[in-house]
Amino acid sequence: MVDKINDSFGRQVFFSTAKFIVFLGLLVLLLGGSLRYWQGWLFWINFSLCTTAVSYYFFKHDPALVRRRLNVGPLAEKEPSQKRIQLFAMICVCALFAVSALDYRFSWSNVRWGYVLFGNVLIIVGYVVMFFVFRENSFAASTVQVDPDQKVISTGPYAFVRHPMYFGAAIMFAGVPLALGSWWGLIVFVLLLGVLAARLLDEEKYLMRNLPGYDGYRQKVHRRLVPGLW
Repeated sequence: MVDKINDSFGRQVFFSTAKFIVFLGLLVLLLGGSLRYWQGWLFWINFSLCTTAVSYYFFKHDPALVRRRLNVGPLAEKEPSQKRIQLFAMICVCALFAVSALDYRFSWSNVRWGYVLFGNVLIIVGYVVMFFVFRENSFAASTVQVDPDQKVISTGPYAFVRHPMYFGAAIMFAGVPLALGSWWGLIVFVLLLGVLAARLLDEEKYLMRNLPGYDGYRQKVHRRLVPGLW
């Protein structure tokens, strides 16, 4: 990403990614309350590397996707229902990191190192799933929208579930509390799952109205989020 720093879009992507990584590190390590919080350091390094690698790959190979994903948050949503859902999602994600770090600070949980490593593996797996989703679907924006030239994607991960990006995100978020050494953070994760479910259900209503061919795709791929379950 640095080799194109003189390009305005390149600078935007670089600084957006850097700000997120710095914010995440400060949030986790400051709330953790100790430089000896090795779980927090390991998580931050792992999460940062995954974020940077995915951002760099798609910046080089699919900048249109990156542009769509830079516009994120409740204010970026056009649908009123999605504005509310995104606000709750943002609160839950921040709470997921915060509660997990505070868990370490106040010793609410005793999570063995094996679970911590497993949590970091889940983060990587979640990112890998989302990587293949993004590679298959360049229209996977951060907001609920339909571009004029957008078509229904039914190949790759979309052949198994209708919302594979959320499936990958769920795996990744499930790993966060474990990676940070927290059991209590899993409670926040369950709340976040509910928000993700609400988002995809509302998104499907929007796609049914605005994306030609989506109804036929729904008839073909029956599972929304988890293969074989729902």
